[in-house]
Amino acid sequence: MRCLRCKNEDTRFFYNDQGIWYCRKCIAFGRVNVGDCVQPAILSKTKWRGDIKLQYPLTPHQKMCSELVIQYLKQGKSVFLYAATGAGKTEVSMGSIAYYLHQGKKVCFAISRRQVVLEIRDRLQEAFEDLDVIAVTQGYTEITDGDIIVCTTHQLYRYPQSFDLLILDEVDAFPYANDPLLKEIAKNSCKGEILLLSATPDLESLKAIQEKRMEMVNLFERPHKHPLIVPKIVHLPKIFQVVYILIFCLEMKKKEKQVLVFVPKKQDTYWLSSLFQLFIPCAGIHSSSEDKDSILDAFRKKKLYVLFSTTLLERGITIPSVQVLVYEAEHSVFTTASLIQIFGRIGRSFQDPTGIGVCLCQSTSPSINECISQIQAMNDTVYCATKE
Repeated sequence: MRCLRCKNEDTRFFYNDQGIWYCRKCIAFGRVNVGDCVQPAILSKTKWRGDIKLQYPLTPHQKMCSELVIQYLKQGKSVFLYAATGAGKTEVSMGSIAYYLHQGKKVCFAISRRQVVLEIRDRLQEAFEDLDVIAVTQGYTEITDGDIIVCTTHQLYRYPQSFDLLILDEVDAFPYANDPLLKEIAKNSCKGEILLLSATPDLESLKAIQEKRMEMVNLFERPHKHPLIVPKIVHLPKIFQVVYILIFCLEMKKKEKQVLVFVPKKQDTYWLSSLFQLFIPCAGIHSSSEDKDSILDAFRKKKLYVLFSTTLLERGITIPSVQVLVYEAEHSVFTTASLIQIFGRIGRSFQDPTGIGVCLCQSTSPSINECISQIQAMNDTVYCATKE
């Protein structure tokens, strides 16, 4: 009694339908009967002979990392690229994508969150301008095959045993990180090598590296050579945190700079944006917002100066010249990994590589202290290397 898709062997998750047993653990992704082989998806393959078009050439350290990753993948090894936020891990991975495409092999770039899928699709389409780069996620499921597929980890169920190279971005992020089912579906979609990308390695990946089941490549230098922003800690009661945010945002508006304010709860996006609309163009966004795309588009076009967000936007989103505040930063939703990602939104552009990050809290949490410690450690490591 074993599901060949999700590898479930727990009898509680099997159901007998008129003498035919099937797995209910992964039923959300379509029915699989016990004993049935999951057939590989039928996808197009073409040998690509083009060149990557980058807005900026890779730095020497980025190029070194890119070549090292390719070297490991050629040996049939999976790789974890541990890169500081804004270090250009997407650009570093493009060399591996090109290597596989040149051999006529299939590549997928998978990410946990829908908003990041759309952004990565655009960046890859710009770099591989003569190829068809498609996004497969909520609202974009009519076309599921292209030269390069970018999708959420949930959508990998469509592609059993399909990819020669599977790139998994932000593997420590919700919902992928703590979902064994999603991890099995991801493994089932890949028949070749896996390249994992993150600024905050998870314990499972670190264990795989320690046990020699995976190689690690490090990159802690941002392309513009400026360090990661180390956040400032400000201790204030909640009501004065709100006053601080308002004064800060009004000051930034005078300088034509935008502010991302991260909040712990969905309801915080409602009441804070309603209050601040009296003083400054702003909005709130969270996972259940129906108009996420239009809100983000307005923020990118600077129609909004302030955006209140839950951890929805902690990863993958690049807004030039943005400043970052965290309201109630000691809240349990703001883990060490989450805070590192949040403050990694700052200083990502060559035109404005600096910025301000502030943790507003009533007391300093262990996560805040560890976030600052890890960012400082990355800033002290200005080279790339293997795990040795």
